[in-house]
Amino acid sequence: MTHRATYAVGREKVREYAYATGENDPRCTDPEAARAAGFADVVAPPMFAAVYSGPAIWPAVVDPEVGIDFARMVHGGQAFTWHEPVVAGDEITTEVEHEGTSERGGLKFFVFTSRSVNQRGELTCEGRWTNIVR
Repeated sequence: MTHRATYAVGREKVREYAYATGENDPRCTDPEAARAAGFADVVAPPMFAAVYSGPAIWPAVVDPEVGIDFARMVHGGQAFTWHEPVVAGDEITTEVEHEGTSERGGLKFFVFTSRSVNQRGELTCEGRWTNIVR
């Protein structure tokens, strides 16, 4: 099953994320610096992908058909491939699919993939998310 959500990227959210993560690139906090660099508004740091992907990834993870035992789940990892930059004012639509479940050493690995595009249909990010159930 595919889970889909659209996230409207706001300037203040990008700034808050940049400040919270210690990002000091002025293109992420100052609209004038971003415009001088050729962007329409502040640029989201790459890991902001976790923010705009969240509204689609969470329903996929809690989908009863997937069957994750949350009491025994730990975060296994995530990996991203970034494409077009995300800027304030973008609307990012993310689609998430449960790629599959495997078992190794008595542990279950639940893998999800995500694909995010902006309002122009340009690919912004691809993700691979792994949760492990002990």
